[in-house]
Order: sequence, then C-alpha cells, then structure tokens
Amino acid sequence: MNKTFKIYAVIFIVVMIVFALFEVNKTESTDWRKNFKTTQKSPFGLFVFNNEINDLFKDKIKKINQSPYDYYNQNSKGIHNIIVIEHKIDKQSWNKILDQVSKGSDAMIISGEIPKEISDSIGYYDSKISFEDQNVLKLTDRKYQNDFIVLDKFPSGKGFTFVKPGVEVLGKTVEKGNTDQANFIKTKFGEGTIYVHCEPLFITNYYLLKKGNTKYAQDIFSYLDNKETLWFVESSSKSSQFFLRFILSNPALKYAWWVLLGGLLLFIFFNVKRKQRIVPIIEPLKNTSVDFVKSIGNLYLQEGDFHDMMAKKAQYFLNKVRVDLLIDTQNLDEEFAKKLQLKTGKPMEMIHEAIGFIKKAQDPYANVMKEDLARMNKLLDEII
Repeated sequence: MNKTFKIYAVIFIVVMIVFALFEVNKTESTDWRKNFKTTQKSPFGLFVFNNEINDLFKDKIKKINQSPYDYYNQNSKGIHNIIVIEHKIDKQSWNKILDQVSKGSDAMIISGEIPKEISDSIGYYDSKISFEDQNVLKLTDRKYQNDFIVLDKFPSGKGFTFVKPGVEVLGKTVEKGNTDQANFIKTKFGEGTIYVHCEPLFITNYYLLKKGNTKYAQDIFSYLDNKETLWFVESSSKSSQFFLRFILSNPALKYAWWVLLGGLLLFIFFNVKRKQRIVPIIEPLKNTSVDFVKSIGNLYLQEGDFHDMMAKKAQYFLNKVRVDLLIDTQNLDEEFAKKLQLKTGKPMEMIHEAIGFIKKAQDPYANVMKEDLARMNKLLDEII
C-alpha cells in the first residue's frame, strides 16, 4: 500500500466520520415554506387536500396538468366548475378561464396574489391589511356563522381594501383591535360567477389536520354547484425529468450523493499536482556503416576475390600505421620492421609474417588463398 493511497483512505474515513456525526446529532427541521404542492407533506403543502378532494366533490373532480389555454384549445366543455389554487397562469390562460365563466361556468380562485387579469375584470383592489401573527377567518353567511378557522402560523394578512358595488363579500378576516376585512368575495361575470379567496393557507396540511378546520374548507367549496369540476394544478412534468429528483428527495441517498461528490473533489484536488510526464523511448541510431561493411564483405566472399580483399586490408593497415604510429610505410624493409616492433611490442616473427602477407597482397600476380586472407587479417588485428 503506497503513501498516496493511505492519505486518500484517511481523508475518506475522516469525511465519513464527520458526516456520521452530523447525521446522529442533526435535528429534524420543518419546512415552513408555502409551496402549495399536491405532493408535499410539509405543513404548507396540499397533500391532505389532494387526497380528500374526490370525497369533497363526490368524484366529480378532474385534475388538469395542462395550462388552461392548451386544455381549452384541445377540449370543448359545457358548463362546469374551475378551481385554481396558488397557480401562476399566463394571461392567455386567464382569458380562456374568463371566457368559460362568461358562458356560464363558475371559477374559484384561491390565491394570495390575485392576478391582474382577474382583478381588472371583476373590479376590486387588494393589499396587505394586517401584520398580526394570528387572525380568524369567518364566513358572513348566517348558516356558516359557527364555522371558522384560526390562522396561528404565518398568515398572509391579505384582504380586499376596496370592493366595488355589485361584489358580494362572503368571508372576512377578524383581528383584535382591527376592523374586519373581506377575504372571500363573489361577483357575477357574464353568465357565470367568480369566487376569489385571498388566504390559501386554510387548505394546507397544517390547518386541515387540526380538529374542526375541515368544516370551514367544506363551506368554502359548497358555493360551487354539484357539477364537473376542473382543477388546474401545477404540472409536474418538468420536475419528473430531473434525474436527481429521486436521489435528492431521499435523505439517505442525498447524503450518499454528496459524499460521492466530496470524494471526487478530493481526488481531483490531490491529483492536480504536476506529475512527470512519461519519458518517450528514443531508439538509438543504428550504425549503418557496420551493416555496409558486412554487406561489402559478403559480396567479396560471394565473388571469391580474396586477393583484392587482402590488398584493401593491407592498405588500411598501412594507413593506420602512418597515422597512429607515425611510421613511414614507403619501404617495407628491415628498418620498417624494427620500428613497428618497437612501437607495438609484438614479436619480430609476427611482424615479419605480417609484412610478408602485405607484400603478397600488393603483388598483383600473387596466388592468394582464402586461408591467406584469414591468417593475414588475424595478424594485422593483433599488431594494431
């Protein structure tokens, strides 16, 4: 196990221990965001309402994941109910909804932010009227006077500060020391009716699960006639396409994912150090002169011209004597033999035998055998 691997192993173990400590010591936190999503079980989600809505509307409810503009362009509907809960809808879709209402359908808008298209069409103004931490929602109809709901967690404080003639107030927000403000209104639009409630918290999980609060929600929706109802919900198509949606929604998988990313970052961090690049293998240059000499030698052997080979060997030897030993080679006499013997230290018999072979090689009429060439080559190599 090398040193680098040990370092990585220690770092990984430390990270895992830190994550484990966080997991053991963490406290479950409540998500108080007002998401109004039908799949969310957080306090301000609509999971409970989504499960109970079929019973509330006697199975005449239909959830639409399309925008109203797309849906009504593809489908022709008679008189029906329309429900929109905290749903951001484009202007063209609102125009489609108003067109359906004008033909006799009823629409119930439950939203803290009333769209301008609706506000301009039915004629009222709304704004934040309260900053209290708690208020009570009540209905004005006498038959519902005993039904109310107390908002004790993050009420929006929204209400209608100005309502034009012809608009009926169905519900109010009641606070200590403040004047009651309208929060639920009804107005005729063409042949149909529009209901607007500006406090959608009453249908969230937190309030519906409290004892006695469901009656208020039932009273609100009782204003809609018993007919087919279309609920335009937020489309989940975009979120379902996100490949990490399931992993991030599961705490165990989410921690595993972050550990994986953390380990990957550590690996990258410790590997950004400059490393020695691989040294390429460079083949040494081949001595082609040796190959050339071998080729020439093989050529001579094939031709059998031993005399010429002896002459070239003798010529090479004498040139080496002149250059390296500085001995005159013009006359191969006794004086030459003595000088060669003194500078090489070889026996005189070897020197004389070599000189004899050199003279034989220089004689163009001499009869040379293969054995003579071999013997001469050996003697000359031994001398120098």
